[in-house]
Amino acid sequence: MEFEKVIRERFSARGFKNEIVSDELITKVLEAGQVAPTAKNQQPQKIYVVKSSEGLNKIDQVSPCRYNAPIVLLVCSDKDVAWSKENYSTYEMDATIVATHMILEATNVGLNSVWVEMFDKNKTKEIFELEKNIEPICLIAMGYKEDGVVPSPMHTSKKSLEETVKYI
Repeated sequence: MEFEKVIRERFSARGFKNEIVSDELITKVLEAGQVAPTAKNQQPQKIYVVKSSEGLNKIDQVSPCRYNAPIVLLVCSDKDVAWSKENYSTYEMDATIVATHMILEATNVGLNSVWVEMFDKNKTKEIFELEKNIEPICLIAMGYKEDGVVPSPMHTSKKSLEETVKYI
């Protein structure tokens, strides 16, 4: 798919078919995250592909926003690996750039996704037994959208460039 089409057609799908996604497509999505830019190319991202019944049940314990997706990417960042300086670390920014690449590639390969921030990060760390330095950033529920799922009414509501951009 052309990039212009990907960025215009991608929307947050909030309903998924119970249909298996091939490992080939999952790998393409993960590879898009792998090539994302991170500060000083430290690549602190840690992506957990959750697709087993046990893993998805754990996701359901930490978030009401899986929407029946057959796959959830638990996007984390290793605080010990991320570039940092006095009072600042890029761990969260790096992981969000990686997540953005992955949701765009999901659209490119014919999948749908929704970025989920509504989850209990502490409980996620606990039930997935994440190391102390691994910080959950977001969940990406992913799969094939359920028939009839359309973008939310807010999806096409955009501020004008005049409201968000200033040339200096």
